Amino acid sequence: MGSKDVVEFYSQMESLGIKVWIDGGWCVDALLGKQLRPHEDLDIAIQWQDVPRLRETLAAQGYNQIKEDSQWNFVLADDKKRKIDVHAFVFDGKGKVIEGIMYLAESLLGLGTIDNHTVRCISPEYMVEFLAPWIYKWSEKYLPAVSALCQKYKLELPKEYKDW
Repeated sequence: MGSKDVVEFYSQMESLGIKVWIDGGWCVDALLGKQLRPHEDLDIAIQWQDVPRLRETLAAQGYNQIKEDSQWNFVLADDKKRKIDVHAFVFDGKGKVIEGIMYLAESLLGLGTIDNHTVRCISPEYMVEFLAPWIYKWSEKYLPAVSALCQKYKLELPKEYKDW
């Protein structure tokens, strides 16, 4: 999925009043303001209340569900091989996530840029924390990403990376 696809998707959701947070590899790139590597998919966080509209909108564009880990996490794809990995959650009246993918409210405060377009995303310290344990499985993907985030945001390199 290219940066143009990501910006188009994000802009479309914004125009529909659907609040989306960029997660995963595109989040790293948004936080850095540049693309580090190609991405197979776009990971997003979204409020559960918006999932029906998201599904309806994307179905009209040819997206179908190709995977479901739970009702809270599923993947939609179209015939152009664009994939959107959806992570849904429910906020309580105070802005705390109480159900679904258990994002900490503070983790949803990040802002980044993709092709000079500002996007909501996971905040840098939480992105680093999330990626740290994956060094042992995907070092070629995550070592450059975590190192760059730590350098840019003056975060301490996680222990897993120091040991690596």
